[in-house]
Amino acid sequence: AVAVKFAERQRSPHCLLVKEHQVREGAGGAHPPRRTLFVLNVPPYCGPDSLSRLFSRCGHVQSVDLCDKPGPGEKKDKQTSKFFDRKTLKGFQVAYVVFRKPAAVQAAKALSQEGPLLISTEKHPVKTGISKWIASYEASIVNPKELKAEVDAYMQDYDKKMEEEEAKAAKEEGVPDEEGWVKVTRKGRKPGLPRTEAANLRLLEKEKQKRARKELLNFYAWQHRETKREHIAQLRKKFEEDKQRIALMRAQRKFRPY
Repeated sequence: AVAVKFAERQRSPHCLLVKEHQVREGAGGAHPPRRTLFVLNVPPYCGPDSLSRLFSRCGHVQSVDLCDKPGPGEKKDKQTSKFFDRKTLKGFQVAYVVFRKPAAVQAAKALSQEGPLLISTEKHPVKTGISKWIASYEASIVNPKELKAEVDAYMQDYDKKMEEEEAKAAKEEGVPDEEGWVKVTRKGRKPGLPRTEAANLRLLEKEKQKRARKELLNFYAWQHRETKREHIAQLRKKFEEDKQRIALMRAQRKFRPY
């Protein structure tokens, strides 16, 4: 257990639990054995930079990975977006500190024999409490210009990728593969044309008129009841007329042997 403090006025130190990270051979290359320190009980306000500065006294720190729970040592994809796919870790975390040399891991384990180590300094302060909440709130406010620039760059890359795929498909069309098969794709005679603004307005106007007719029909509850009552009365009247017609037909029936 390595005792640390995040402020000079902090009375009770916080304990980080450290051990050498041991995995089976071939389990993963992100956290190599003998050079990786496994750290538990990392508070949410202690970031990778703070841990790197803390353990840099033991040796050169190559990388620091924070996770919400222990997992396989697989390499994570590099985060390219500043606004999208951002995962905020909540609660206490675990960390994998990778050193350049194996001797640094043993030196980090020996830190438990020293007194409380101060992580937060004037040059590199660690924000906690209200200041941490304020900083998190300010970081959550999106800059519209930066967001627009990132979206535009993404769309440009996407359009370029689609153009390359279409050019590749057009080049390979009608060309047999190694086994002599030719890929056939179905194409319509008239490709679908995008709707113009006038067509969209006409469609919206038709939907609006249809909705208005449906809403005006039987708008009030008493109108709905009167419509049902009239329909039932018409059915009864028609039934009585059919009964009279059948009775008249039976009365006119005569026996005609010849």
